Amino acid sequence: MIGRLNHVGVATPSIAESVKLYRDVLGATQISAVKAMPEQGVNVCFVDLPNSQIELIEPLGEASPLHGFLAKSPAGGQHHVCFEVEDILAARDDMAAKGATVLNNGVPRIGAHGTPVIFVHPRNMGGVLVELMETPKGGHA
Repeated sequence: MIGRLNHVGVATPSIAESVKLYRDVLGATQISAVKAMPEQGVNVCFVDLPNSQIELIEPLGEASPLHGFLAKSPAGGQHHVCFEVEDILAARDDMAAKGATVLNNGVPRIGAHGTPVIFVHPRNMGGVLVELMETPKGGHA
C-alpha cells in the first residue's frame, strides 16, 4: 500500500538553527523558505535530498501541538516519517480496518505539500508516528 518515503519530519525549537546544521555541517544546498501553517500550529521548511526530504517543524504559537514533543526532547528530534499513498481515503479506511488509530478522527487535512494527509498513532506503527500523504498529482514538491 505505501509508496515512496516522501520525508522525515524533524521537530526543532528553531528552524533557523536547524537550517544552519543541514546547510553548514551536512552540505545541503536546496532548502525551502519557511512556511507558516497556522491551522496546524507549526512552521515548516524542507531540506531537499537526492532521494527524499527532511521536513523541519517548529512550533507556531503557544497552542502548537509540537510543544509537548519539545518538552520531552528540548533539542528536537525525529517526529515522524511520511510515506506516499495513491488514495488517502482508501489508506485511512485500510488502516482503520486493520485496527490502527488514525489521528484527527480519521479526517484528512491538507499537509505542507498541499495534498491530503493523515497520521497513524505510534502505538500501531512500532513506536513511530507515521504520516500518510496522497501522492502529489503534479509531481513532487
